[in-house]
Amino acid sequence: MKIPMTILAAAFLAGSIAFAADSGVPKDYPLKKCPVSDEKLGEHGTAVKATHEGTDVWLCCKDCLEDFKKEPAKFTKMVKDAQAGKK
Repeated sequence: MKIPMTILAAAFLAGSIAFAADSGVPKDYPLKKCPVSDEKLGEHGTAVKATHEGTDVWLCCKDCLEDFKKEPAKFTKMVKDAQAGKK
């Protein structure tokens, strides 16, 4: 049985979209990489959310949580700067 290429392409695209959605990171979050490890968010599975002084900081994995806890203000500032359009 031959499967038309359009069906295969649609299935591939749907899988890619599902993978991106599985990261758990909100679409409006300003960073695409983990502020601790600089790894792409979602690359290691579902991202981990940490919160410091009311600001959510998404990390690539739970291993980064320990480093986040050592300097939460540093990583929170990275998110706030990105939200304000600073680099």
